[in-house]
Amino acid sequence: MMTLLYPPVPALRLPRPTASASLEEDVCPEGEMLPVVDESGVVIAQASRCYCHKAGLLHPVVHLHIIDREGRLFLQKRSPSRETWPGRWDSAVGGHVAYGESLLETLFREASEEIGLTSFNPVSLGSFTFKGTTECEQVHLFATVGHFDLHPHNDEVTLGRWWEMREIEDNLGKSVFTPNFEEDFGRVRHSLEALL
Repeated sequence: MMTLLYPPVPALRLPRPTASASLEEDVCPEGEMLPVVDESGVVIAQASRCYCHKAGLLHPVVHLHIIDREGRLFLQKRSPSRETWPGRWDSAVGGHVAYGESLLETLFREASEEIGLTSFNPVSLGSFTFKGTTECEQVHLFATVGHFDLHPHNDEVTLGRWWEMREIEDNLGKSVFTPNFEEDFGRVRHSLEALL
């Protein structure tokens, strides 16, 4: 599993201050700070989530795929109020790494916040770079096996349910799932089934 390598002192904050108003001040309100990374996971700066997306800066995220012993995947449905891909089905858990957090800290925080999952054994399935319409993400994939009692319970997730693999395959490319999930699924399907 790749780890994030933070510098010994806080990383440079982007955008750098200028005499005139910065892009962040013009279009990005203050918000959570994210690590900006290079391809190997070295943290080279920090920036607001908004600025990372507007400037196309590479930043880490985690995705958790939950598969049960019958080979079904648990997916969450994104809230209609979400900025990106509202109302679409997505990985069981997904979230941005906050500046200073490790990948596993983020994974457990997001699992608890999004679906009430606090006790599980994550297995790393690797990482890749995803470039979408509004993001440039270093995606860290994890999986866990079991039939958990899951309760989507925040403003970002409206519901969740178990999907058969065939049902997922039949709905790929039909605007049912987020592009991020479809990319993940193509990469991890066989690895997920190998965990059973």
